[in-house]
Amino acid sequence: MNRRKFLTYIGCSCCSFALNSCATAPITERKQLKLVSEAKLNNQAAAIYEKVKEKEKMSKDVKTLDEIKEIGKRIEYSIGEYFYRSKLNDPTVNFDWEYILIDNKKVRNAWCMPGGKIAVYSGILEVTKNTDGLAAVMGHEVAHAVAKHSVERASRNVATKVVLQVTDILSGGKLSTVNRTTGMNTVGLLTQMGILNPFNRKQESEADYLGLIFSSLSGYDIRETVNVWKRMKEFNKGKTPPEFMSTHPSPDNRIKKINEWTNNIILDYPPIKNI
Repeated sequence: MNRRKFLTYIGCSCCSFALNSCATAPITERKQLKLVSEAKLNNQAAAIYEKVKEKEKMSKDVKTLDEIKEIGKRIEYSIGEYFYRSKLNDPTVNFDWEYILIDNKKVRNAWCMPGGKIAVYSGILEVTKNTDGLAAVMGHEVAHAVAKHSVERASRNVATKVVLQVTDILSGGKLSTVNRTTGMNTVGLLTQMGILNPFNRKQESEADYLGLIFSSLSGYDIRETVNVWKRMKEFNKGKTPPEFMSTHPSPDNRIKKINEWTNNIILDYPPIKNI
């Protein structure tokens, strides 16, 4: 088989594989690539979560942890109920929800692993300020898990590696030569900035949008969300990289979008009754 036929074969095989591995994100219906097993990723996340609980200092603030769990339970219920009433598959049906509060005031963060494993750092509380603010942050993090962003990112990484390998073959190994000559992964950096980062920003914006929906369905005042991101912007003042080099939208773009979405989401996704 000559080089041209080989590359055509590889390209067709990759396209066929990708087409058979497409899915859509819930609600937004954005097309997604899924090459990685969700169940496997959930199991890995659960194991890592246990290690986090062992290594991190758990907060003794029972009141705040109870608030986090209450918000979580309401979000859990509203998501499941929304998809049930809409006669759609519930993307959280296999989730094993769990919540922890990590005692670290230097970290202003929260996250939700695949499968519903959630952690909130005490440092984020000075940004959230109130229950609606905390629900806004948790809704955003839960949205990442509901939309299977971790599965999508892992799949994207797999696909990118394949494309780079095929491209290197096509270029006669010139990409590898560039990396060796410069002493840095030039191709990888350009790929991250040109492909992976915009893709991750798209996920972040999607999580903002879905997070607003989940918080609204759960009965929280999503008008507080924009205030949370304004406060976060102030805390991070002078530390935000240019948007084209960041995995997150710029604070101003994020705030603008949230303002544009809020009123319509309040009308279109009112609180689920019987929470």
